[in-house]
Amino acid sequence: MRKLGGIKLSHHKNTENCKSVSLPLPAKVRIPMSMHIGAPCEPLVKKGDTVTVGQKIGDTEAFMSAPIHSSVSGKVTAIADYRLSNGRTCKIVEIQTDGEQSVCPDVKPPEVNDKAGFLKAVRESGLVGMGGASFPAHVKLAPKQEVDTLCINAAECEPYITSDYRQMVEAPEEVIDGVLQVMKYLSIPKCVIGIESNKPEAIRILTEKAKAHSGITVHTLPCTYPQGAEKVLIYNTLGRIVMEGQLPADQGAIVMNVSSVAFISRYLKTGMPMISRMVTVDGDDVIGKRCNAVVPVGTPVKDVLAFAECDMERAERLLYGGPMMGVSISDAEDPVIKANNAILAFKKFPSKEASQKASACIHCGRCISACPLNLMPPDICRAYAAKDTDSLNKLKVMLCMNCGCCTYACPAKRPVAETNQFAKVLVMAEGKK
Repeated sequence: MRKLGGIKLSHHKNTENCKSVSLPLPAKVRIPMSMHIGAPCEPLVKKGDTVTVGQKIGDTEAFMSAPIHSSVSGKVTAIADYRLSNGRTCKIVEIQTDGEQSVCPDVKPPEVNDKAGFLKAVRESGLVGMGGASFPAHVKLAPKQEVDTLCINAAECEPYITSDYRQMVEAPEEVIDGVLQVMKYLSIPKCVIGIESNKPEAIRILTEKAKAHSGITVHTLPCTYPQGAEKVLIYNTLGRIVMEGQLPADQGAIVMNVSSVAFISRYLKTGMPMISRMVTVDGDDVIGKRCNAVVPVGTPVKDVLAFAECDMERAERLLYGGPMMGVSISDAEDPVIKANNAILAFKKFPSKEASQKASACIHCGRCISACPLNLMPPDICRAYAAKDTDSLNKLKVMLCMNCGCCTYACPAKRPVAETNQFAKVLVMAEGKK
């Protein structure tokens, strides 16, 4: 197999030995009605309503969506408009907690006897991809193509993040059981779990657990970012190439995050929908207590950072997710949502020296070598500057997954990945005309 491009990063897995801990119940939660790719949900509650843990508070009949449940018991104090990080708006439900955490009577293990019942249960659970993509799980698990392999993304290749790792070492039986449930109800004969080599304990534990199941294997991945990207993971574990315009199912694979399959195991046993998730809290020395915290969905970021003893006076860079593909947090009042696997805080970066400012491309080719999909960022940049969408299509710009390898590798400090995203928007806009 040809070795794919990528970059070597410092891992900064400072919290790998930090056992998960439960965050204290927040005074209030703010739960957006859009925590997934696709159509936003409509609130099923109104101001003044009393809600319980696990109660469905948002849903829609749209195909590409997932229902939303309350993570707390308490009183709905407001329903307002909320601006998402992508600039779009949706409704947000604010709930004042009562401290009792009364569980909704509807929360009970689902009855699942066949594929249709399994997919219905997964939808009702509200599960979306926990690796950051937030794709509704019931949609992903119902491809029209025939699938022969379930591919589990346990790479966790972004620096700092260790929430998936803690899932694997603390409750590996949930991972294996979730895998077996997906394989059973979707009639998938094989599963491969891809884990980066910098996680030897997780590899050892899951390899041992998988011995009793002939269809499950653990594959050790190289520590080259971005191993967790779907196309990269499928190539490095199965040797298959997902072509432009294809989905993983077109190559006979379904990719799921390791924490997602573990959640399926828990849901089928308890019936408790997706109302919380483990979040790595880390950064530089502004974080006093690095941790992996189990956080109720909708908890304000400031509450999570307070738990981690963050010096908010010095913390001027906040991120959802990792430093390579994470999203900037504009307001510490913003909530933790289903797809958030980390919150990182950094002190203000020093002013860039003149030598660090972006300069002209020197045609060194480092961005080309770094790209895991063998794209040509310099050519894409020139085509974008000329607004040449024909050339952008020929250069396969729509394959770009915004992993950031090109920007990281560029000695001229040019915003290469950013330019690629602008180019993709240009191509999509042209296609809509």
